[in-house]
Amino acid sequence: MRVRMGRLSSTLCLTFLVMATVAFGVPPKKSINVPFGRNYFPTWAFDHIKYLNGGSEVHLVLDKYTGTGFQSKGSYLFGHFSMHIKMVAGDSAGTVTAFYLSSQNSEHDEIDFEFLGNRTGQPYILQTNVFTGGTGNREQRINLWFDPSKDYHSYSVLWNMYQIVFFVDDVPIRVFKNSKDIGVKFPFNQPMKIYSSLWNADDWATRGGLEKTNWEKAPFVASYRGFHVDGCEASVNAKFCETQGKRWWDQKEFQDLDANQYKRLKWVRKRYTIYNYCTDRVRFPVPPPECRRDRDI
Repeated sequence: MRVRMGRLSSTLCLTFLVMATVAFGVPPKKSINVPFGRNYFPTWAFDHIKYLNGGSEVHLVLDKYTGTGFQSKGSYLFGHFSMHIKMVAGDSAGTVTAFYLSSQNSEHDEIDFEFLGNRTGQPYILQTNVFTGGTGNREQRINLWFDPSKDYHSYSVLWNMYQIVFFVDDVPIRVFKNSKDIGVKFPFNQPMKIYSSLWNADDWATRGGLEKTNWEKAPFVASYRGFHVDGCEASVNAKFCETQGKRWWDQKEFQDLDANQYKRLKWVRKRYTIYNYCTDRVRFPVPPPECRRDRDI
């Protein structure tokens, strides 16, 4: 009887764990650190990219002449993409460090992280945006709960048929759900490349362009490592992923956040969000239809 009860208890526990996994989301798989050259190559101002530790670490350099950037070798339809980045330290006003995915045509899709520099002692602003069919205007801005120039932190995107999730150190800071059923376009049939760059944007980046880049503080350096790519690689003209439904980020537990992840997202919204297009009644007297589903209002 004890043996049977033990087996029954084990079976019930296993059943509960399976049900819990199906019912709720789980964090993304841990990123795998690989050298820069495995997944990326420089795209402009090659002499402003510095390689350290055999290419496992890369520094992007901005001076008064130019910034620099790089892109992925492949194009992807869905996946999990991550960078470990240490932002420009000190007086970074006017500079922008960008990490984003983008397709290649006029009605492009795009998923953006943009880190807006600031004067010494003032916090960085992280701006995110989602473009679908060539239309963006979905800006959200947050302050971070740490100084991103002091150490490396992980910034990642989980993108599948159901949602796009922006993560900072595995904390979800934004969700953009697939809302095609209510008339909102969603990126699903345009493969995207991954890009990153450091550049001067002092016409808008800091206080709407009031704070200009202090070139006496140049060169400005943003540091990278990690370079994790786990996506469905596809040609730029592909309309679907050949492994659709078979990858870990395609599974049911990644169709939504779990209760704890929504709790953390709410914490970010309450304590660190400084702008959200969903609540901007000057620009949008009627909230965009995706905002309620994304739990932004």
